[in-house]
Parts: sequence; C-alpha cells; structure tokens
Amino acid sequence: MAKVFHRLMGVDEAVELVKKHLKPLPLELEYVPLTEAVGRILAESIASSIDYPPFDRATVDGYAVNSVSIMNADEENPVKLRVVGEVKVGGLPELEVKLGEAAEIHTGAPIPKGADSVVMSEYTKRVGEYVLVYRSTYPSENIAQTGADLMVGETMLRKGVVLTSREIGALAAIGLNRVPVYRKVKVAIISTGDEVQPPGSMLKPGKIYDVNSFTIFCMLKELGCQPDILGIYPDDFEALREAVGKALENYDVVISSGSTSAGFGDVIYRVFNSLGKPGVLVHGLLMRPGKPTVAAVIDGKLALGLPGFPVSAMIAFHVFARPLITHLTGLPVESPVKVKAILPFRVKTGGGVKTIIPVSLTSNPLGFFSAYPVVEESGAIWRLALSDGFIECPEERDFLDEDEEIYVTLFSKAIKPADLVFIGSHCLGLDVLFDDLREQLTMKIVNVGSLGGLLAVKRGEADVAGIHLLDPETLQYNIPFIKRYELEGRAVLFRGYARTQGFIVKPGNPKKIESFGDFFREDVTIVNRNRGSGTRVVIDEGLRRASESLGLKFEEAVKKIKGYTFEAKTHSAVASAVAHGKCDVGVGIEAVAHMYGLDFIPIAEEFYDFVVLRDRLQKNSVKIFLETLSSDAFKKALTEKLKGYKPLRETGSAVYG
Repeated sequence: MAKVFHRLMGVDEAVELVKKHLKPLPLELEYVPLTEAVGRILAESIASSIDYPPFDRATVDGYAVNSVSIMNADEENPVKLRVVGEVKVGGLPELEVKLGEAAEIHTGAPIPKGADSVVMSEYTKRVGEYVLVYRSTYPSENIAQTGADLMVGETMLRKGVVLTSREIGALAAIGLNRVPVYRKVKVAIISTGDEVQPPGSMLKPGKIYDVNSFTIFCMLKELGCQPDILGIYPDDFEALREAVGKALENYDVVISSGSTSAGFGDVIYRVFNSLGKPGVLVHGLLMRPGKPTVAAVIDGKLALGLPGFPVSAMIAFHVFARPLITHLTGLPVESPVKVKAILPFRVKTGGGVKTIIPVSLTSNPLGFFSAYPVVEESGAIWRLALSDGFIECPEERDFLDEDEEIYVTLFSKAIKPADLVFIGSHCLGLDVLFDDLREQLTMKIVNVGSLGGLLAVKRGEADVAGIHLLDPETLQYNIPFIKRYELEGRAVLFRGYARTQGFIVKPGNPKKIESFGDFFREDVTIVNRNRGSGTRVVIDEGLRRASESLGLKFEEAVKKIKGYTFEAKTHSAVASAVAHGKCDVGVGIEAVAHMYGLDFIPIAEEFYDFVVLRDRLQKNSVKIFLETLSSDAFKKALTEKLKGYKPLRETGSAVYG
C-alpha cells in the first residue's frame, strides 16, 4: 500500500517549523574582483577613501571663466574675452584665468585657478585669440565640485546590499578592484525519475526533458547562491541515497525534484529519513500546485524535495524554498515585490488548500493592472514563462470574483510595459506574424481563447484580440460575436487569414473516414475538441447534420460515438492523439497534420480575425501591427511556412465596425 502524506501543513507553518531546526550558516567572508561581484552580498560597509569627484571638473565642453567677467553678456551684447590656453583631461592645469580672460576646456577636465564657472561652447564664438560670449554664468555653473558626490570617509555602501552594476560602478569610482562579500550558499540539484532525460538528446517515447534542473539552477543564481546540477537519477532508493548522501557532504543544501508524492515509486522522503536526524519535517503542503513538497533537516543541513511537475516545482521554490535558503544566509529577507490588480473574470480555486495561480498582467483604463491566469496545469512550463507573477488564494475561498482586487507577487522586481498587448486565441499563424513584429515592438501575449480576447477588448485591456468563432445559427465567423458582445461602434474587426479545417487521420486513412457520418461507426474512435473552442462548434454542427440524416437526435447520437468525451485542448493535441494510436480521427487544422506526418481530409475553411478598439487605432503599435498584417512579406511567409493557411484579399482590412 502506498504511503500517504504526513499531516499537510500550511506554507507559513512549514517554513517556521523548518527554521526552528535549521541554524544559519556562518557568514564567511571572501574578496572577489569587481567583475565577479554582480549579485553578491556585500560583507562589510564601504567608506570612500577619496573625494569624488577628486577635483573640481567641467561637466560640459566650453570655456572656463570668472562669472564676473561675463555678468552682463547676452545675444545682443556679447563679451569679448582673451583665450589664455586650453585645459584637457588627464592632468592639472598650470594656467590661471583672470578677469577678462577665458580658457578653452573639455568635459571632465580640471577647473583652472581663477575660474568659477564654465560657459557652454554653444553660447560662444571663437575669433582668433579671443572668444565672444553670448550668455552670462553663475558661480559653479557647469562644474562638478570636489566631493559633491562622495566625501572622504563617507559610507557609500552598507553591508548586506546585493551588488548590481550600479554599486559596482560606484566601487570602481573610488579605486577598488576587489570587494568583500559573503560566501555563496552552495546548493546541489538532483533530478529524479525514470521518465526524465537531459535536453540535447532525441526525445524517446514516454520520456520528458529535464526542465526542473535548469529552472531551479537559475532561480538559485538569482538568489545569489552557487548551484551545481548533479544529474538525473532513477527512482531507486539505493541510487538516490548514495547521490544525496554525497551531496550533503559537499554542499550546504540539496534540492531534488520529482519522487515526492508518497506513491508507489516515490522514494525521496525515505531517502531523506535514512540519512540523518531529525529527518523529514514537512511532507505535503496545503498548497496547489506544490502540494507534494518535502523538507528535511539532515544533521544540520537542509534537504528539499520539490514536485516533479515544472510549474509545481517553480511555485514551491518561490513560496517555500526561497525563504528557507535566505534564512540560511542569516541576512534580512528581502520582501517580494507585490502590485495590486483586479481579476477580469471569476477564478475557481482549490477550496481547502492555498491555491497559487500564475498570472500575466496588463494595464486597464482605470489605472489598475488586470491579472490574467495563464497556467491551468502543473506541467505547463511554457505558459508559466509568459506570466509576470502569481496570486495566492486563501484556503478558505472556493473562488475569486470577477473584478475582485488582489495582490500579485512578481517573479522579478519590475514590470516592463509592452508596446502592444495581444489577448485572444493562440494560432500558429500568429507566430509567423509576431516574428516580424518582434523586431519593431515589445509585446505582451496572453492566450485565453477567443471569447476571453473579446472580453479583454471590451474591458479596454487588450490592444488587439485574435478570434475564430463560428456562430452555429448563421454559420458565420466572428462578426455575429461583435454584435453579441456589444462592441458595435466601439471596435473594428480586421480580416486575418483563412486556415483549413478537416479530418486528421493516420497515413493512408486505413479506416477510410470521409465524413462525420463515419464517426458513428463501431470501428472508429475519435478525439473531440474542448467545449467553447471554435473547432468544437464545427464538430458538433457536423455531427448534428449527420445524426439528422440517420434519423437520430443529436443528444442520443453522440452517445454512440467512441471518444466523444475525450477532449483535446489544442490542434496539436488532436494530431498527437491520432499519431500515437489513441484514436482514429480528430478534427483540426491541416498544418498540424502535416507536422505530425498524418493524412488530412479538408472539410471547411475558418477565418482567424483581429478585433481592435476604435480608440486604439491611432496607437503607433497598433498601426505597425495592422501594417505588418497587410504586408506582402507576411502573406508570403504565412503561405510558405504553414500548410493549409492562406492570406485573403481583405487581409489587414477592416471588414466590420
């Protein structure tokens, strides 16, 4: 019988429990060159040993003068001064500037004796040995005075600060080439699982690439640690025990991923318990994703077992592992950056456990951020890459309401606004379009489906929405939905392109499938599309007509179809199901059938179009988007790169609104 989780703990309770058994590491100091100091933590406060600037210097090119000499100078009454020399950077001037005199001076050069200001060259005219000055100056104008930035003995940086390019530049300015920093926390990373293989090799059937080693490595680097990837180990007790045991001898922390769920093949918690005391302290968190997280203290060292699914592992690291590793340094914990946002639609949570939901942020007309959930499954690593941060839903909540104010914890310290916000349904054709746009614009892309895109436009959160919606009553694409969602007069529908939908079958079409009527055959198994998708409307409409021709009611007829309840969320998932023998047929676009080496029987063309609010039409990024959409270069690339896609005569033109 599989071992069940120990008592599930709240995240805060679990962090505090582990901290009680985990002493901070000794704060060892080491000196490193400035070139290796980025991201390191300063171990001693630094006081300046020099004044900075170390001398009075010019901040512009021009002429060093005594301001009294040009007190009344203006464009109509220039003052004529005798030029007594030139002052260049890199040495101290020997000349002196007296009343009625000037010295030509370069930016950064020392101010000569007698001068108290610099008049910019733009306000002068050189005439032989003299210069005409057309503007007065005040004392110290265009001069950086000695010690204006830093004075001798002034503390410029205090210990505990994380060194960035700005701090390192300041250290170089006072003559330091090495800096005292705390020793990095050394962390070993181990991936587990018989199904995991390293990137760079041909993916074998039933295998997945190791994602977690690299994401954990980078998160640790961002935290200022010194991580090492030790490799992939099978779900074998003895092999893992040996690997973790050796790692504990040489590292401050060991982090594994996978083999944490307490199922038949999950052994990491037993490995941790076998290596020292007190052993496993946490086995399971009241959190989703990230529930199967393990934490142990083994003879004073921290061992963490993160879940195998990439999103779960990343979330567990941010909310659980990060504060524990920071605790080891003995330094103050830097609070994560949070921003206020509202939810554009109701979000179901995990009721009974804390739910962590990655979100992508867009600006809305009210000056708030809107937080769009972007990840539905704990293995959806690519969609997680599109997110800006995450929201934490309390365990007592079953859902969060539309327009509810929430706080988003950012993955990084700042949000960079994009030139163009695209929200809507994903399409391979967009990848071709965006390849051209990325050279001209920064973009925020949120894939929430066609209806989600329409609502985002209605709320003013999207510059452009991509939609492909078939109205089952009129069998017309997209236009009826502009009316239905009250966007008439507010938004414009621009024609995108056509893509061919059809039956995706195995090479040679061994079941001889030619129509929706064949879906009712005993020897045919299908894969359906998810409810709410445009393709599902095509499927159900085709099956409705086929059932009528058979004299059956639609609701009764579909019960006879093998696989009708087996739903795929993407065209690629449909093709994959056919390619791997899970079914005989599915409906999708020709491009994915071609990519998977499958046969394709066309049944219809659909339009993928774009919706833009009228008040965004003058926005420069929207203009560039529409220009690119209508360009010959895009149309040519679309045809060449994607089978079954074709531009139309109206592509890039307004067709409604």
